[in-house]
Amino acid sequence: MAVLSRVLIGVLGAAAVIGAPGLAAAQPPPEPAPQPPPPPNVNALAPVKLSEYAVMDNNWYAFSTPDGLICVLQKGNGYGCSGAIPGAPDGANLVSGPYGGVPGFANTARPVFAVAGAAKPLPAGSRISYQTVSCGNDGTTTTCVDSRNQSGFVLSPAGSFILNEANPLLDRPEGTNPFFN
Repeated sequence: MAVLSRVLIGVLGAAAVIGAPGLAAAQPPPEPAPQPPPPPNVNALAPVKLSEYAVMDNNWYAFSTPDGLICVLQKGNGYGCSGAIPGAPDGANLVSGPYGGVPGFANTARPVFAVAGAAKPLPAGSRISYQTVSCGNDGTTTTCVDSRNQSGFVLSPAGSFILNEANPLLDRPEGTNPFFN
């Protein structure tokens, strides 16, 4: 009887050891990092008259945001905002990008677009558009999006970030084609 008990205990112990890795593998995977909220639909906002925002001999269209940033859409060069950007990475005071390209944050010695002077405020619930870029604000958050590649930026007291940092037409998973579904 003692031998049978020892054999039974050995078999149960071996089953417990063999089954233990199966329990560890059943653990759920870690939660992925939270994604930023989707940007507001800038093109759903009411358009303003572009000519009312012309500065720098009609080479720029400039506006100010509710939090005092100066933003510009430049003829042929690009777009961006400068000033004390709320929640910007590394305390950046400039966000800018070329038309059709992905914008980025940077630090400069002074607000780059301040040379535009006292820019007219962009009213809450409105947008300004030039070429493929539209910028708008809802009274708190300022968003600029380039319709060419759906990249741009969001500037908000809750945090500022770049939209679609990778161009979806260029940075594609292997075996996919942006022109065929």
